[in-house]
Amino acid sequence: MSGIEFSFELKQNGFQLNAGATLPGMGVTALFGASGSGKTSLLRCIAGLEQAGKGHLTVNGECWQDSAKGLFIPPHQRALGYVFQEAALFPHLRVKANLEYGWRRTPRTERKGNLNHICDILGIGKLLQRYPHQLSGGERQRIALGRALLNSPRLLLMDEPMAALDRPRKAEIMPYLERLHAEADIPILYVTHDLEELARIADQLALVERGRILKQGPLAEMFADIDLPIARDENAGAIIKTRITRHDDEYHLTHLQFCGGEILVSRIERATGELLNIRIHARDVSLALQPPGESSILNVVQAVVTEILDQGAGRIMVRLDAGGTPLLARITHKSQSRLGLEAGTALYAQIKSVAVSI
Repeated sequence: MSGIEFSFELKQNGFQLNAGATLPGMGVTALFGASGSGKTSLLRCIAGLEQAGKGHLTVNGECWQDSAKGLFIPPHQRALGYVFQEAALFPHLRVKANLEYGWRRTPRTERKGNLNHICDILGIGKLLQRYPHQLSGGERQRIALGRALLNSPRLLLMDEPMAALDRPRKAEIMPYLERLHAEADIPILYVTHDLEELARIADQLALVERGRILKQGPLAEMFADIDLPIARDENAGAIIKTRITRHDDEYHLTHLQFCGGEILVSRIERATGELLNIRIHARDVSLALQPPGESSILNVVQAVVTEILDQGAGRIMVRLDAGGTPLLARITHKSQSRLGLEAGTALYAQIKSVAVSI
């Protein structure tokens, strides 16, 4: 049976976790929520670092906990890798020895992958002879991730691995996480409260709120649901699946095709034909009832209003259907009134090329 099935009831220091769900047994599922919502508590229950009073956990058919039967597999016997906010490397060991720590503890018959392959995925081959204090924050996190993978886990848990990094270090590590996402053959649960982060690496999204799983589903579907808390975030927006059709060298632009048309974005150094998820912030989408005239905005997409939600303080979130692709636009209440927007209104969505997030 494929999937990560769990239910936990845990009371701790005035906080109550009462969460249950069945998550995909492959790919990256992001656990997203505000600080204190219970994301880390849930991850620790899955790891066995917290033992819920009532709990059940099955990972791809293997039961790790069933309180009704008195079953609890201790953390060190669970085939999982855990990457924390801080790398927690052994300071007295070189990088190679840190990486081999989990590898040596794994029985030969259960070992998957190898040091060279992990070094290639994470770009750490040149760091093997250094000590942790000689590494940047991003490099330390890549080593911690490599060590977890060399433990040959059947489940990888990542608890805000980039929370302690500044923006340049995050930019440094993100391509490696994207490559891991593409090549990993195990399920990954990734805890974050950063929308930009999860938009780039997750397949599925589980919203955690007040110790419960509020809702879960495919990432693009969840981002386009204007009734969910993420639609109230300043960085709210839609995720669109596109394909790179060509590069415009003269103007340094890349043409992306999706089922609702074409979008031009600042040049992306990726191959023609490659599939790519892009994120369009709701704040960067403007609406017009007539085809716009000459304008600096290059992207104009025909769409139909499907839903309107008043978010208070004079702000309106509009959900659009662009040829089967959902888009979000955040506008003022006055703009909605001027345009007479309602469900079924046909219009034109304008999107700045420089505003699209990759």
